[in-house]
Amino acid sequence: MADIFEKCRNYKDAKVAMRMGIYGYFQPIESAQGPEVMLGGKKYIMAGSNNYLGLANDPEMKKAALAAVEKYGTGVAGSRLLNGNTKLADNLEEKLAKFKRKQAGLLFATGYQMNLGVVSCLIKKGDYAIVDKLDHASILDGIKMSEGEMVRFKHNDMADLERVLAKIPADAGKLIIVDGVFSMEGDICPLPDIVKIGKKYGARIMVDDAHATGIIGKTGRGTCEHFGLENGEVDLIVGTCSKTFATVGGFVVGDEDIIHYMRHNARSQIFSASMPPSCIASITKALELIENDTSRRDNLFRLTAKLKKGLEDLGYDLGTSTTPILPVHVGSNENCFKMWRALHEMGIFANPVVSPAVPPGRALVRLTLMATHTDEHVQKITDAFAQAGRAIGIIK
Repeated sequence: MADIFEKCRNYKDAKVAMRMGIYGYFQPIESAQGPEVMLGGKKYIMAGSNNYLGLANDPEMKKAALAAVEKYGTGVAGSRLLNGNTKLADNLEEKLAKFKRKQAGLLFATGYQMNLGVVSCLIKKGDYAIVDKLDHASILDGIKMSEGEMVRFKHNDMADLERVLAKIPADAGKLIIVDGVFSMEGDICPLPDIVKIGKKYGARIMVDDAHATGIIGKTGRGTCEHFGLENGEVDLIVGTCSKTFATVGGFVVGDEDIIHYMRHNARSQIFSASMPPSCIASITKALELIENDTSRRDNLFRLTAKLKKGLEDLGYDLGTSTTPILPVHVGSNENCFKMWRALHEMGIFANPVVSPAVPPGRALVRLTLMATHTDEHVQKITDAFAQAGRAIGIIK
């Protein structure tokens, strides 16, 4: 008889990488997520965190979290449907909806659970989810949990989106789902074109603003603000609280009746305990800081522009990113692991991304700065890439 654990015992890839000293995952950080972190007793420049605005170790954020612990304790010990709701959560939902220019909002314990719950409760038998091929895995998993069909279009390719929509039955329910800012490429979806095509085929539109909230748009409200589409053109905006909000959680905002339906039908929300009050208080404080002060975001873009220019001047391919996500394309998986190890040895913490997460031959080192980095940090990262790239033969 087959052993259910056989696949586990036969999985060797990660162990081989560990033995070769090129395993760059699950690194045990020993300090807060700041511009510099401690790892194995050594100091590293953190160039691979989604803590874009540097709020994860901000004194005001920690003060808000501690105050919530003092009042509410460390957790709520239940789902919001039953005993785990708090006034903190209700207030934050209202604030998020207002921030995103929508009627209502709903919180989830994580961003992953949010996409699972939102997508799986909306897409039913006979419905279609139309997704960009580079959408986040949580979106794809939500569709797999649903009873509907998934069709995919080429990344940011509007001709292919229209081709896909034209093949779907006219009377079928249709939901176009796209990332606002794509997490690996750093490029932005062409939302005005998506809205136009969606209307033509009677499709609803959902935008995942995980990497856009607090970053793009004049006041950091995300992709819709960036394109001037805040008058109902986009039906649902979702996001995570683990990037600019610097804690954990997920949210969806939209029309009140849609959110009301999700509140009572999204299984990953109903059957999960609520976020700890300290997380909710942190998100609330982060939202306040984002709304009232753009200096962090301004400095993040300034530093990113400097790093991008430095790397491009060295001859690196950074794709089409226009955001603080910088994908440094290095070619093969082997080159990527070599680059990661070289950077690691020079005290740079970065993220290796290899196929199948990216197409073969398009492995990359994903770089992200924080608003709290310095020009000296940027120069050290650039110098490390110069030395490592020349040693490996990626640049001359």
